[in-house]
Amino acid sequence: MTLRLVCKDPESPNNGSPTLYFDDQVGTYIFQSWKVSDLERLASIEVPDHETVIEFPSRLLALFPHVGRAESGCKCRAAAPPPEV
Repeated sequence: MTLRLVCKDPESPNNGSPTLYFDDQVGTYIFQSWKVSDLERLASIEVPDHETVIEFPSRLLALFPHVGRAESGCKCRAAAPPPEV
């Protein structure tokens, strides 16, 4: 497995997460972010046993790579060029 760093939250106070990675072998993204543990919020959705729920700030959506985008990278710290998917 080869994970490539795509971007990190530029406003992260401890240079941690949220962080987006791309798996070159599988062709999928891996997202490291805040675990949702509020039972009331979780009760409003169905989450299969093989899945989990994470949360991230809406400001990060603008930083995600877009398929077919001509730009060579995303606008966040420690960014690698978005993978061609």
